[in-house]
Amino acid sequence: MTLRPLAIALLSLATVPAAFAAEKAASLTEPQVRELLTKQGYTRIDDLEFEDGMWETDATSADGNRIDLRVDATGKVYAEDVVSNLTADDVKAKVTAAGYSKVHDVDYDDGVWKADAERDDGKNIEVRVDAKDGRILAVDND
Repeated sequence: MTLRPLAIALLSLATVPAAFAAEKAASLTEPQVRELLTKQGYTRIDDLEFEDGMWETDATSADGNRIDLRVDATGKVYAEDVVSNLTADDVKAKVTAAGYSKVHDVDYDDGVWKADAERDDGKNIEVRVDAKDGRILAVDND
């Protein structure tokens, strides 16, 4: 008996939470995201749009600074000034462990890591990764 079919099945399951997260994020409506951000003290919420599996916007923080924000499927807000606990190498390792290959162009942007990679079927994707815990937030076709 070979372990290859089992390994492929397990790797394919690794993408399910990310796909579900992107779908769930899309199910948050624009008014819900605005309300969430307002409750957290953000004002002047401009250019709110759903892109790359997350909601993105510009807003004014409580201290009066303009910042870029992203909101994931759980309603967690990622501000551009968040300090990451991870390095680019950590992100590559997390994305690889999730079953993706050829991880490259790892970049930290607006409080979220993003990386280009390849799925097991050879299709190119972009992966968004939480800057604190390395959790995959969204996976989109590149």
